[in-house]
Amino acid sequence: MKQKLVQANLKDTSSPQEKDLELDCSVAGYDYKLPPELIAQNPAVPRDSSRLLVVNSPTTGTKTASLHHIFHDLPALLRSGDLLVMNNTRVIPARLYGYKSTGAKIQVLLLEERQHNCWLALVKPGKSFKQGAKIIFEPRQLGIEDCKDSSLVPSPQRCTELVEVFSLPSSQLTATVLETDAATGGRLLQFDVPEGKTLVQLLEVFGEVPLPPYITTSEAADEQYQTVYAKQPGAIAAPTAGLHFTPELLQQLRDRKINQAFVTLHVGVGTFRPVEVEDVTTHQMHEEWIEVPAATVEQIRATKAAGGRIIAVGTTAVRALEGAAQSGNLQPFCGKTDLFIYPGYQWRVVDGLITNFHLPRSSLLMLVSALIGRQRLLNIYNEAIAFGYRFYSFGDAMLILPSAMGVGS
Repeated sequence: MKQKLVQANLKDTSSPQEKDLELDCSVAGYDYKLPPELIAQNPAVPRDSSRLLVVNSPTTGTKTASLHHIFHDLPALLRSGDLLVMNNTRVIPARLYGYKSTGAKIQVLLLEERQHNCWLALVKPGKSFKQGAKIIFEPRQLGIEDCKDSSLVPSPQRCTELVEVFSLPSSQLTATVLETDAATGGRLLQFDVPEGKTLVQLLEVFGEVPLPPYITTSEAADEQYQTVYAKQPGAIAAPTAGLHFTPELLQQLRDRKINQAFVTLHVGVGTFRPVEVEDVTTHQMHEEWIEVPAATVEQIRATKAAGGRIIAVGTTAVRALEGAAQSGNLQPFCGKTDLFIYPGYQWRVVDGLITNFHLPRSSLLMLVSALIGRQRLLNIYNEAIAFGYRFYSFGDAMLILPSAMGVGS
């Protein structure tokens, strides 16, 4: 049943065209107020019971209201022959707790591996950590009470077994600060790992899956912050638009000839950082590692040739696809991208988008604005707030259909 337009929130408050274009390039133009209680602390159970706000018309957000669905309605909202492109990255247990030789406690968030077992990391507190400083880590002591499904975390006995398997000289892991990274304020840490082993293998014992800082009271298990198709380890945050899918929903989509393809983008900490420059066009986007395989490129080409539509699942899938098409044509690609998408961007691959609701002043909000217009998106966000949608990583989702693309009027 079509929802009535929320006039108080959806009235067109746009300035004249010149002023609107100015706001498109100003970080202040991407601000909005969110009641704190709408920041989701736990995921929907089951995953596909989350709400889905549907943008299906060029006038949605200006003259007409969005449609309101449940995520498991997705197969009926797409067409046979459409292609969903998903990010199959897997979140690693990137947060570690350790201490200095003095006993002072230290928190480490791994960002990316620069060389073998040498990682760029944020260290808190980090001011006193200069070249040569050492950090000592011990296995996290988690039991059944820490997780609804105890199989998702290692027990103290399991920690001991794994330490023995990895042939550590003791139950400790150490790292040495090599240098400070000017770009991030982080530290380059060289981990002392047994020959033939990698730090990623040891993270099951010593690390924990990091939740975003705005999730403070979550009871979610680690696997609830992974997509059901997560495969390639390397991210420090989940591609959250994919959290809504269940194996059953994916099968229902296949049964309707709605196909699926995969890319990999390892989500970094920059995803959560606000844009700090006032002029959006001068923002330097953080680099993230992507892989767009040849098989996915072929699926996309075949889909478009047959008249199908490319629906990206999440802004990370968007960045991977568009990043691999910067030469003008989509090509297989493996490497880093610093592509920054904001209003005025010329789309090359993506026709539609499934996405969660994003933080104010974030590059992700700017990316979605490039699809449908900044003021229009803010109007739709106001509508979502009025209807009590849940925001951010564990929150509800939005489906922007190809029929809704453009700035509207």
